[in-house]
Amino acid sequence: MGLIEQVFSLVFGSGRNVLKDTVEVFRPNAEADAKRNHDQFDASLNQFAAEFYAPQRGWFDRLMDALNRVPRPAMALGTLGLFIAAMVDPVWFSARMAGIALVSEPLWWLLGAIVSFYFGARHQAKGQEFQRDIVSRMSPAPPEISQVPDAPANAKGTPSQFNNAALEDWQRLRRGS
Repeated sequence: MGLIEQVFSLVFGSGRNVLKDTVEVFRPNAEADAKRNHDQFDASLNQFAAEFYAPQRGWFDRLMDALNRVPRPAMALGTLGLFIAAMVDPVWFSARMAGIALVSEPLWWLLGAIVSFYFGARHQAKGQEFQRDIVSRMSPAPPEISQVPDAPANAKGTPSQFNNAALEDWQRLRRGS
């Protein structure tokens, strides 16, 4: 009985499985690997869901967004309409263009500034809203990624607080000491 007990203690260690620990050096634990994959998949699904299930905005905000979407298509369709009008009734079109030719240059500059500021401000506001939305929806890194590999699991602190002989040697060489 004593010999068999000693062999088992040698192979399986006292209270731990040395054979299992040794094999896990060469091949990852399938159960732990599956758990990590599940956690990563779950985190990506949660982030994806957060993008599509954001709280809805009020009716006034939706109405203002709808009205703000009108000028660009109206300008594009209006320009196409002018081309069609020029082909269908050139005399009518010429009378309208003669009226536009009478508009003073400062008024054209004012119109250009208003249109530029409208579209520029809308572009900037939508860009900033998009960036805020992305930042608010980003999820923190999973614990497996954010942990320092050689740090104890319960350690709180920055990576510089942990011993790193290579980094210390490099810093010593840079200081010249």
